[in-house]
Amino acid sequence: QLQLVESGGGLVQPGGSLRLSCAASGFTLDYYTIGWFRQAPGKEREGVSCISSSGGSTNYADSVKGRFTISRDNARNTVYLRMNSLKPEDTAVYYCAAAGLLTTAQDMCAQEQSSYYWGQGTQVTVSS
Repeated sequence: QLQLVESGGGLVQPGGSLRLSCAASGFTLDYYTIGWFRQAPGKEREGVSCISSSGGSTNYADSVKGRFTISRDNARNTVYLRMNSLKPEDTAVYYCAAAGLLTTAQDMCAQEQSSYYWGQGTQVTVSS
């Protein structure tokens, strides 16, 4: 069974950091473009950051550029999202998704597709 499992969310103060992990089971991530998306209450889900299958191409939403870093460890079958300088507006449920390797990181973040594999999400709350 193909499964993506996110972890690492939690409550953090403004200015703090978190590292989210997206671990795959039942398939290898080597052949997939991976993206992190988030959905805040009352808002549509948006692409945060995406990374190509090789890791050579990444894409970031303007709101997180310079603060978030996406990376992948194919040997561990895991993709990470390092989030620094967190702001209250970063509060959301964060999801990881997998798309075929022909999907570019930019395209994946720009518009999600129903064909993506999705994890269950992890809550990130930034509050003092």
